[in-house]
Amino acid sequence: MRSAHIRSVAVAVAVTTAATGLAGTAFAGPATGERQSAAASATTAAQVVAAARAAAFAHASATGVGAGDELQPQDVMIDPEGARHVRFVRTHQGMPVLGGDLVVHLSHRLAYTGVTRAADHTVRPAATEAKLTARQAEEKAAAAADGDAGTAQLVVDARDGAAALAYQVTVDGSDGSSTVVVDALTGRVRSNTPDSDEFLSPELLKTLRSHGETLDPATGVQALTGAASVSAATHYPVTAHGSGRSLFVGKVPLTTTQTARKSFLLKDPTRYGTETRDAKGRETESFGQGTKFTSTTDSWGNGTTTSRGSAAADAQYGITETLDFYKKTFGRKGIANNSKPARAMVHWGRKVGNAFWDSACGCMLYGDGDGDLIKKPLVVLDVTGHELTHGVVDATAKLEPTYVDNDGNQFGEPGALNESLADIFGSGVEFFANNQKNPPNYLLGEKLGLAQKFLRRLDHPSLDRLEGTVDYWSPEVANAEVHAGSGVSSHAFYLLAEGSGRKTIGATTYDSPTYDGSTVTGIGRAKATAIFYRALTRYMVSSTDFHDARIATLKAAKDLYGATGVEYRTVDQAWAAVDVTEANTPAARH
Repeated sequence: MRSAHIRSVAVAVAVTTAATGLAGTAFAGPATGERQSAAASATTAAQVVAAARAAAFAHASATGVGAGDELQPQDVMIDPEGARHVRFVRTHQGMPVLGGDLVVHLSHRLAYTGVTRAADHTVRPAATEAKLTARQAEEKAAAAADGDAGTAQLVVDARDGAAALAYQVTVDGSDGSSTVVVDALTGRVRSNTPDSDEFLSPELLKTLRSHGETLDPATGVQALTGAASVSAATHYPVTAHGSGRSLFVGKVPLTTTQTARKSFLLKDPTRYGTETRDAKGRETESFGQGTKFTSTTDSWGNGTTTSRGSAAADAQYGITETLDFYKKTFGRKGIANNSKPARAMVHWGRKVGNAFWDSACGCMLYGDGDGDLIKKPLVVLDVTGHELTHGVVDATAKLEPTYVDNDGNQFGEPGALNESLADIFGSGVEFFANNQKNPPNYLLGEKLGLAQKFLRRLDHPSLDRLEGTVDYWSPEVANAEVHAGSGVSSHAFYLLAEGSGRKTIGATTYDSPTYDGSTVTGIGRAKATAIFYRALTRYMVSSTDFHDARIATLKAAKDLYGATGVEYRTVDQAWAAVDVTEANTPAARH
């Protein structure tokens, strides 16, 4: 899961259904084919931010913003119907506020219409003077995360009903970096959160080993063909079109960069310069330390692990398919929606049986497997779609686990919702790619070679016996491990898209139950995906739980299809079918 970093970020302006990165002073106008002038665009963006900031202070009883607070805009989103949404991070007396994020909603006339906020209490700490020194906090953080501590920064920890003065410290350990929050008065470690989200949790790896199960991803080896043709262009670099022989999806097309007559780089200039590099066994979180993949033929890999380029072909293909899914489905320009490249490093570390999105690196990191349980790199398509979606969540709602245990396992509904969204959109990437070697379905990790034939599934989550994923909400889900708890919203999404009961979609048979025995008729994957994406980008914040997610998706459905439409009603029915209702909303959730 992502860390609690508070970043200083540029405003991103969104149109239609996605946030579009603000480049300089101009931004794209509504999706009508028209462009606004740079001056007018900049004025509009500034006006929206100013109006939202003013509204946040004017409606302090609703927004929780008060004296000593400052708001920094992270995203500005403008909907086709004219509504505006501004996502802010907050500082108090100059200190970043953890869990202080909020989204201010405005009408097309810039009038305040509401707020979505993470902290439903004051963020003003009772004590303003630290008893611990920064050095003491760094020592405690280093001990907690077993690594080398960076510089401690004073913050206000407003998560989980708190408003405490604390230090935030980044610690570089042997298993990657972590963000540790230390109470500035007592020295208690308030949280210790890995900066990366691993596809396989520590508990799952332990479970697989205890069962004696070998995780052995299947390959899709194809016979090699002739070398790619070389462009006769004389001015380099130029865009080239090569091919990869991947481990899992056979031969795939790859757009690359030709740097000389017989020299190619595994970097896609048509997708913001997206690139895959070779970590060569190093556990580095610096993309610059990765070794560039080059070729004289614009052919990458041989379909087996004997070529280091095979895993790179899978990774580059999976990342570009994910980028295309987000751009063509939502208009999203890159993972952070800022028209910057997505990046990956394969062959990361030695005997690493996992893959993960690393927010410190801003890239995907793929291990080669531990050689025992996992014998191949985890460069599978839905793994990539899942993990890069964590990057999208990191750039929007920043959903975080409630707590992390000493073994790195993560717990709580916001973290479970994060995992669920990664599964939902990771599955969406498969449907978008529609690769015959990796047929799309509502299963996650079906190509990993597990005995149960998948890792998780959206239609009937509890069929996953490895992680104990649940079908329905209950009060106990608040303390569930995030992958186990993810079933609640994943199940709601499937019911919204496809409905309940038995059916065959593509080559896969599903039989989705409901909590109350009700029958749900789906509205289709396209509409369900649009609703969940809009809910994520407009109405979710770092503390959003499942009941909050129900409200967020209802608002999104109302925005897109109206409050009287079948889409809105089906959203309500889908959540009720997993026992998330207005009536059973917990009294105190944050």
